[in-house]
Amino acid sequence: MSDVAIEFDVAASMRDGVRLRADVYRPSTGGPWPVLLTRLPYGKSTPMVIGGLNPVGIAKSGFIVVVQDVRGRFASEGEWEPFTSEMDDGFDTIQWAAKLPGSNGSVGMFGSSYFGNTQWMAALAKPPELKAISPKITWSDPAEGFVSRGGAAELGLGMSWSLMMGIDTLLRRHADDPMAKGRSLMALIGDLDAVTATAYWELPDGHYPVYGRHNIQELSLERAQLEPDWGEVCRPAGRQAEVDLPSLHTGGWYDIFCQGTLDNFVAMRATGREANLIIGPWSHTGTTGYLGDVNFGLAASADLMGFRGRLADIELGWFRRILGPDAGEASPSPKLPPVLLYVMGTNEWREESEWPLARAVDTDLFLRAGERLAFDAPAADEGTDTFVYDPEDPVPTTGGAVFMSSAFPPGPIDQTQVESRSDVMVYTTDTLADDLEVTGRIRAHLVVATDAPSTDWVVRLCDVDVDGVSRNVADGILRAAATAGEYSEQVVDLWSTSYVFRADHRIRVQVTSSSFPRWDRNRNTGEPIGQATWSQVARQEVAHAAARPSRIVLPVVPNAAPTPGPT
Repeated sequence: MSDVAIEFDVAASMRDGVRLRADVYRPSTGGPWPVLLTRLPYGKSTPMVIGGLNPVGIAKSGFIVVVQDVRGRFASEGEWEPFTSEMDDGFDTIQWAAKLPGSNGSVGMFGSSYFGNTQWMAALAKPPELKAISPKITWSDPAEGFVSRGGAAELGLGMSWSLMMGIDTLLRRHADDPMAKGRSLMALIGDLDAVTATAYWELPDGHYPVYGRHNIQELSLERAQLEPDWGEVCRPAGRQAEVDLPSLHTGGWYDIFCQGTLDNFVAMRATGREANLIIGPWSHTGTTGYLGDVNFGLAASADLMGFRGRLADIELGWFRRILGPDAGEASPSPKLPPVLLYVMGTNEWREESEWPLARAVDTDLFLRAGERLAFDAPAADEGTDTFVYDPEDPVPTTGGAVFMSSAFPPGPIDQTQVESRSDVMVYTTDTLADDLEVTGRIRAHLVVATDAPSTDWVVRLCDVDVDGVSRNVADGILRAAATAGEYSEQVVDLWSTSYVFRADHRIRVQVTSSSFPRWDRNRNTGEPIGQATWSQVARQEVAHAAARPSRIVLPVVPNAAPTPGPT
């Protein structure tokens, strides 16, 4: 570390006089250097955070690195109001960072999740010193993946995140009273440890009692309900064209913000500015190549990237080409392809020139009577399948693009227990004669009815291997108002994937009405989200009509044509 100088708790004054503090890592000699900035709410000195960011290594490669606590968190002054100040504070911090000793005046931003969003907010403020952003695993529209999805609350994410963020709140509140600090932390951590058995289930769900017990904020759904415009302070969606900067977008197929990463990339690509996408078989925090029940191989990991080198080094090379001393010239850092994606199933990295793939063909798979899934539509009405959804006995979340209590790991996981339930409809193809690649966005069109005024529809796409084990590939939810007994078409967005269903495998679709506690339980009463205190059982029907068939639409990349099974 002798060639890197570190300054701790360097203060930057914001426009209202609040001082935010950062740790600054700079090369000991040479320069001037470009600045890489990240702004986060999780503690700039937290070992896990520092290990993930590796500011010493970045500084050694020729950058000044600034890691700043956002307003109201850890070493920074002010009140913690998630997202509210990130645009102004981001602008002010960038102007301050560009003037640090040794800086060449150019600033890039990096970081993931919340501190991916701080990049977007700062970029929308348009400080002239900001030259590039590299947001990882972050959202586009907070109403689709962060606060909620398809109208259902992202309970698993929101509650776990709110409770964890409450720890620093309590540390600040009781800074001068060690006894009170200890008691409050023990109580909060007790609720965190028991969240699966207690807090997720508590009512009323408009303000879960766990937040009142600790006098801490709920940081997602409740805030959005109370202040409908609040989401605007963290929404890139619809505004990406205002950002006139090169951008590098990194995501994972099993990340909670997978579709947001893709949407941000597509929007930035449409501006004509340089935009690159890297997306692997990863979750929100896992990039090892082993996820859920599946080992995608070491080459899938962020440390190898199909023998392209470490993801961190690829990102640094991207920044060096844009911000370094040879920026604008023939840089020794090679250009990335527009899209570098990992194709699961065949387990390989592939370079593409676009997203979505123009050569993908939307292909219908029809939900048929007798639990069949077929490429041919029903020639006649085949009746309905029925199941009963009881909010007091919801289908448990099992794998998927989740980030919540550790009792619910992300990724592709054996669906045997889920599919054995009477409230989960299962539809399966015949054995595939050839490989079938699905790369792009998936949507299910269900013709359904319920006897409840409001209910949820959950659809999950699965791969059934040669041993009969079914594992989840993608899923989605839709909260829908209904007229009792009236059939309607409901479209469920399963987001996107890149997956090859291998020959001798089968494709399976699950239809149900819950995935708890990832998504809050629809109480089937029609009460507004967050206000329910009671529930009722709903009788659900899935129709197999010739005129309006239930189906799932897969973006099939035409290598081998699917072989239809018998009707």
